[in-house]
Amino acid sequence: MKIRYFDHAATTPIKTEVLEEMMPYLRQEYGNPSSLYSIGRGAKKAIEEARKKVANLIHCNPNEIYFTGCGSESDNMIIKGIAYANQRKGKHIITSKIEHPAVLHTCQMLQKIGFDVTYVGVNQEGIINLEELRNSIRNDTILITVMFANNEIGTIQPIEMIAKIARMYHIIFHTDAVQACGNIPIDVKKMGIDALSLSGHKIYAPKGVGALYVRQGIEFEKFMDGGHQEKNKRAGTENVASIVGLGKAAELAQINLENYEKYLMQLRNYFISQVQEKIQGVKLNGSINNRLPGNANFSFQGVEGETLLLNLDAKGICASSGSACTSGSSNPSHVLSAIGLSPELAHNSLRVTFGEDNTKEDVDYLVENLCEIVQKFRS
Repeated sequence: MKIRYFDHAATTPIKTEVLEEMMPYLRQEYGNPSSLYSIGRGAKKAIEEARKKVANLIHCNPNEIYFTGCGSESDNMIIKGIAYANQRKGKHIITSKIEHPAVLHTCQMLQKIGFDVTYVGVNQEGIINLEELRNSIRNDTILITVMFANNEIGTIQPIEMIAKIARMYHIIFHTDAVQACGNIPIDVKKMGIDALSLSGHKIYAPKGVGALYVRQGIEFEKFMDGGHQEKNKRAGTENVASIVGLGKAAELAQINLENYEKYLMQLRNYFISQVQEKIQGVKLNGSINNRLPGNANFSFQGVEGETLLLNLDAKGICASSGSACTSGSSNPSHVLSAIGLSPELAHNSLRVTFGEDNTKEDVDYLVENLCEIVQKFRS
């Protein structure tokens, strides 16, 4: 059976060009980047070339990029790092109610050791309440961390406005851009972003590698003790091959960004229109306009998301009922609950996220099977 993959927000396949770029560093170029001999220097040079490519994708300086093990590590590294480095100034952090668990759980951990966290609400489209954000700022606020785009419903936040508010009050602004990088244009300098997290496996690079941008001049505590790798902020021998892969993926994403965004938007809009035309009792979750180009999240009255997933899987279709990082939870999505959905509708959700290998024919096959499954279980 042919597999049709519609879960690119969970992970993406490694591009052929990315794997080819990685291969020498998995075999003959195996030197430790901290070593002084030739294959060590070659590995170090490869890391610095990848750093430039990642920096180019988000328009920052290469020396502002730190390589990590994943997007979650990037979130942990910067949120904890800023909290620890600035706790004499204050211990108050502001975030939103619909953040990824990597941010929410990090903030909850900081609360256990004496930090105070405000969780700002969102409207029915999942857009943060800017007035509530502004009113939450205190004299001891040291960090605002709000995701660039939501991993479940695809809503894109007003990042430049959030950054402007943070600057007005001299507060550091971090954004988890794991879902946004490689899908929409990001310019950290123009947007006023102080720190940004991204992940390799969301942009056709391997799993187990990520990156963190931190604007030059911002102090943050090191994440891991040991050697002096990554400008003495993250100890441990670098994952050279995966870093090289991330660099290549970032380079390809930058080159293809405009066409990729348009293509995903066409597939997404076609899928949304077909579902709304052919299936009654559906609700599109998230923003209609401020939405990631490849994301569509629907709730289907009377049919549980898990039922949809299992029956789609039997037809060779891969999708999601929410975030891959929370798929083991029996509780309704905290994101869908935050935008006002009832527990029943939240449990009845399906997330479809498109990628470059999807076609219009794939979408037709998905819609055809969705119609059959929904009709079967409703009847």
